[in-house]
Amino acid sequence: MTRSNPPSQPPLRTKEVITTHLNADFDAMASMVAAKKLYPEALMVFPGSQERSLRDFFIRSSFYFMDFARVRQVPTEEIKRLILVDTRQASRIGKFAEAAASPEVDIHIYDHHPDSPDDVQGSVEVVEPLGSTTAILTRILRERGISLTPPEATIMALGIFEDTGSFTFSSTTPEDFEAAGYLLRQGADLNVVSEILTRDLDAMQVALLNDLLEHSSSFHVDGVEVVIACTTSPEYVPDFAVVAHKLMDMENLQVLFALAQMEDRVYVVARSRIPEVDVSEILGEMGGGGHAYAASAAIKDTPLAQVEEKLRLLLQTRVHPQRRAKDIMSFPVKWVSPVVTLEGTELLMNRYSINAMPVISQGRLVGLISRQTVEKGIYHGLKDHPVKEYMSTEVAFVGPEATLAEIRERLVINKQRLLPVVRNEGEVVGVVSRTDLLHLLISQAEEAQWSQPLRKKNIVGLVRERLPKGIQDILRQAGEVSQDLGYNAYLVGGVVRDLLLRHENLDIDIVIEGDGITFARRFAHRYGARHREFQKFKTAVIIFPDDFKIDVATARTEYYETPGALPVVEYSSIKMDLYRRDFTINTLALKLNPGEFGTLLDFFGAQRDLKEKIISILHNLSFVEDPTRVFRAIRFEQRFKFRISKLTANLINNAVKNNFFDRLSGARLFQELRLILQEENPIPAIARLAEFDLLKAIHPRLVYDEGTRVMLERVQGVLSWFDLLYLEEKFDKWLVYFLGLVEPLNPAELKEMLSRFKLSHRLEANIAGGKAAADDMLLKLFQLGPEPNRHQLYHLLAPLGTEYLLYMLAKSRLAATRRSISLYFTHLKHLKPEFRGRDLLALGFPPGPHIKDMLEALHEARLNEEVKTKAEERELIRRQFGEALRSAG
Repeated sequence: MTRSNPPSQPPLRTKEVITTHLNADFDAMASMVAAKKLYPEALMVFPGSQERSLRDFFIRSSFYFMDFARVRQVPTEEIKRLILVDTRQASRIGKFAEAAASPEVDIHIYDHHPDSPDDVQGSVEVVEPLGSTTAILTRILRERGISLTPPEATIMALGIFEDTGSFTFSSTTPEDFEAAGYLLRQGADLNVVSEILTRDLDAMQVALLNDLLEHSSSFHVDGVEVVIACTTSPEYVPDFAVVAHKLMDMENLQVLFALAQMEDRVYVVARSRIPEVDVSEILGEMGGGGHAYAASAAIKDTPLAQVEEKLRLLLQTRVHPQRRAKDIMSFPVKWVSPVVTLEGTELLMNRYSINAMPVISQGRLVGLISRQTVEKGIYHGLKDHPVKEYMSTEVAFVGPEATLAEIRERLVINKQRLLPVVRNEGEVVGVVSRTDLLHLLISQAEEAQWSQPLRKKNIVGLVRERLPKGIQDILRQAGEVSQDLGYNAYLVGGVVRDLLLRHENLDIDIVIEGDGITFARRFAHRYGARHREFQKFKTAVIIFPDDFKIDVATARTEYYETPGALPVVEYSSIKMDLYRRDFTINTLALKLNPGEFGTLLDFFGAQRDLKEKIISILHNLSFVEDPTRVFRAIRFEQRFKFRISKLTANLINNAVKNNFFDRLSGARLFQELRLILQEENPIPAIARLAEFDLLKAIHPRLVYDEGTRVMLERVQGVLSWFDLLYLEEKFDKWLVYFLGLVEPLNPAELKEMLSRFKLSHRLEANIAGGKAAADDMLLKLFQLGPEPNRHQLYHLLAPLGTEYLLYMLAKSRLAATRRSISLYFTHLKHLKPEFRGRDLLALGFPPGPHIKDMLEALHEARLNEEVKTKAEERELIRRQFGEALRSAG
C-alpha cells in the first residue's frame, strides 16, 4: 500500500508571528494565546513538536487547534515582528532563529526564564522571575483592561497551574496566585484544569520509575547530597519529566538527576530544591536549559555511561558549596579594649554604625558589649566606667568552618546580636551579625526563585560585548597581579552599573582587598606604566603610555566626624567598601581574579533596583553624612529615567529641612552642580532640584520659575544649533547652562555665590567678568542697530569667549541681535585674509610695523566684503600701499 502526500498548504502572508520554544508545554501555549490578545494581527506558530499532554489536549480541543498555523506555512523572510513567549534562546525556537538574527525584524519578548548565553535581544523585553510566563502576560492584559473568554481563561490557567506545580514549586510567586485568581474571575474552568493536569502513569512509565528506583545512587559534593538515577528503554517513553518528578516526591529528594537512554538519545531531567545546586547551570553545559530548580537536556548519539560520567564531573565544579562562617563574616573586625569607657565605646559604635562589638584584650576575645548596654550605662551616669565592668563574658562563638545551621543556632539560642568568628584559641578573625544572617537567608530564598544560570559566563559575555579588548586585557592583567600578591581585585562603580544598563562607560575603577598602592606599584612595573600614589586615602592612579588611566583604591570603610565633612578612611573588605557608597545601584562589583573573572557581587540589591529603576540610599543617615549625595541622586534619576524611592525622597526633604547643606563646603557644592550641568540635558535635574527646594542651597535668590525654564530651554536650543554648525570648537556647555541659571542674579549676588564656591581666582574672575561683559554687550549690539558694520561687529564680539556669546544668543529676544551673533559665528569669527606677512615681504615690502597695518586693512576689507579673493587682496595692497613700496624701492 502506498501513502500519498497531502496537498501542500499555501503559505500564510503575515508580518507578525507569535512563537515559543520547541517541545512546547502548557505555559508556552497559554502564553501564545495571551500574546494573541496583545497582538491580534499576529499568527500563532509552534516552532516544532509539543509535549504529549499538550498534543492530547489539541486532539480534544480542535477549536484552539484551528487558531494555530503550521510552521512550514510561514515564510520567515516575510516576518517583520517576532513575538517570543516563554523563551529567549535562539537554540530553542527552531527555524525562527533565522528571523531573530535579522536586523530587519522587530523582536518582542515575554519570558520568566533566567538569562542564557544564546538569548535573543529584543526592542521590547518583559522578563520577570515569576513562576510562569502566563502570569506575566495575564497581568499586562489586566492592566490594559483586555477581557478574556472563559475558554481563553481556562487555557491560561492551565499554563500557570502546570508551570507552578499547582502552586507547590518553590518558584511560585504571589503574582502567580493573583493571576490565577483573576483568570478564575474571567471564567476559567478548574474542572478542566484538574482533569488535564492530573496524570496517572501508564505501564511503561511505571516500569521506568521502578528501574530508576533500583538504579539510583547518592553522593556528596561539598556537603550537598545529590542523587543520580538511570534507566534505559528500547523505545521512546513520553513525559519522562513526570516520572522524574514522581521519584523526587516519593523519595523526598533535595537534588535529583534522572537519566534515561531511549532510542538514540539520553534524556536528562533535573530537579533541585536547594540554592547550592542550580540544575539549569549544570545542564546548560550539556546543551540543555531551564530554571535553577528544574531543567532538562537531550544528548544525541552518546552512551548513557558517558553522559553520567560527564554529569558527575560537572557536579564537582558546578555545585556551589554550603556557605560557611568564613564566607559570610565581616572583616576587619571593629573591636574595643576592656579599658575603653562606655562613652568611648558609644563613639566607636556611632562611627561605624554597629550595634555590638567584641571586647578584645591582647589579641584574644574576652567579651561582648551591645549598644543597648552602653546607652543604658551612660543614661545612668556611668559614661566614664570601663567596658569590662558591663560586658558579657559568656560569649558564644564559631570557627571559620561553621555552617549556616551552626551560626543560626548560636545566634538564636544565645540571643546574641553578634557572633564572633574565632580561630587559634581566641583570635577573632571576623563577625557575623543577625542582620548578616537574615540577609543571607532572604537572598537564598530569592535565588531559589530566580537563580541566574551561568552567571559568570553571562557577565563575561557582557564584558566582551561592551568593553574594548584593550580594557578587557587590562582587567585580566589586574586580576593576575592581584592573585600573585594574594589579594582580590574588583571592578566597581558606574562602569559595572552601566554594563548591566548597556550604557557607554570607560571610567575604570578597581578596588583591591589588600594594599591598593602595593598593587599599583607591581602592576605599573610589570606592564610598563606609570603610577601616582595618594597615601592619605590609600589610592593610586595607573597611567598607561597612551595616557589612559585607571583608578585604584584599597577596600576601605569611612566615617564622617561631622555632617558634610570629608570622610576618614580605614582598611576594610569589599562588602564594607561597597556599603560606603552612595546608592544601591552603585554597589555592584565584578571580580577580576583568574578563575573567578566576571563573577558579579551584589550585596545590597543593586540588580533589583536597576530592574525596577529606583534610586535608593543604603542607610538612613546617608544624607546627614554627605549632603552632596542628594545632588547625585537627582542626577542619576534624570540621567537614567529612574525614580527616587519614597524613603530616599523623605530623607532628602529632611536634609533640606535641617539645613545640612549650610555645612557643606562651597567647593563640593559647585562640583556637584557642575556635574549636573554637564549632563546631556540638565534641565529636568534643575527642575527636580527646585522641587526639593535645593536651589536655595546654591543661592537664596535662585528659583525655577517660568522665566528660568524658558531661559534654560533657549540655552538648550542655542547649543543644539551651535552643534549643528560643526565648527569643532571646544567650549564648556555646562558654563552656558550655568549662566542661564544665574541670569536673574545681580553682579553682587553672583560674586557672593562664586566666592562661596571657592573657585580659582582665574575662573571666578572669568565667570563674573564674562557675564557682566556679555550683558553690557547686548546693550551695545542694540545701539548698533539692525544692520551693524561687519568689521565693527567683529571687534565688538571677538573679546568674548564662546560660552558668553552663546549665553547672549539665548538671552536676547531681539531678532536683529541674534542675527548679528549668528553672523559672527558663521562668517566673521574665523574669516582671515589669504595674504600673510611673508606674502607681503615677498612683494618687496620691508619688515616693520606697517606689515601689521596692512594685514589689519586686509582683514577689515575681508570682513566688510570689499575683497573676496587673494587677487583682490593683492589689488587692494597695490592701491593703498603701492606708494610706500615704491618709496622703499
